[in-house]
Amino acid sequence: MKTRAITGFFFIIVLVGAVLLGPYAFVPFFGLVGLLSVLEFYGLIRSESTQPLRILGTLSALFIVGLFAGYFLGFTPLKATLLSVLPVLAISLCALFRKTINPIQDIGFTLMGIMYAAVPFTFFIALGFISGTFNPYLPLGFLILLWTNDTGAYLSGRSFGRTKLFERISPNKTWEGFIGGVVLAVVVALNLAQYFGTLSRVEWAAVALIIGVFGTLGDLVESMLKRTLGVKDSGSILPGHGGFLDRFDGLLVAAPLVYIFLEFVVYAH
Repeated sequence: MKTRAITGFFFIIVLVGAVLLGPYAFVPFFGLVGLLSVLEFYGLIRSESTQPLRILGTLSALFIVGLFAGYFLGFTPLKATLLSVLPVLAISLCALFRKTINPIQDIGFTLMGIMYAAVPFTFFIALGFISGTFNPYLPLGFLILLWTNDTGAYLSGRSFGRTKLFERISPNKTWEGFIGGVVLAVVVALNLAQYFGTLSRVEWAAVALIIGVFGTLGDLVESMLKRTLGVKDSGSILPGHGGFLDRFDGLLVAAPLVYIFLEFVVYAH
């Protein structure tokens, strides 16, 4: 427990620092986390029958994240992001030259690693630039609400948890914990407008709802992946917390949806 607390404390400091230090720290840092998450995913699923194109998949993720990072930082024109389709084609073609048991399955898992573990971080990075110039308060608010939801769910689940949420996937999660996490996230969100601005109280509350609901579902998806593979943690890089996928499982689903909500509802004009 002590190791977990110490790791969590410094991990939060690093994440907050990466957001607040500006775009040239924020973009490379979370781009790197996305790449490490891809590598972690490939390491998890690799077996005798499943051989993802690990190097090409990681390089493809680097290429895609790099294209969008360059666009956000003003180095790459928007039309250049269309080149992100090239790695997808390359993965399919390169599989022709590999002698593996299940080549189509290998292609599928290679592409899944990019879409599941890397692309969501491009959406998270995009949150910092959605207003046109870099604004750290949206990604920082996102992280705060994600952590608040997790904390509220844990405390509510321990205190009042009775009804299982998805027992076949995560036997410890309860409806009471889920509701408690969402409620606490919304309460905190209503106060973010006062300190962070950027969005109205209603808009921050909507973001909290998306994070609370879909962040929990993202957690369950990652739990389903680990249960299928028969592992407890996705990795061991963070003592007491597991791997990157364990720590960012909620972000992987919630970040794209929060960005879509903001882009099509809040910033639609």
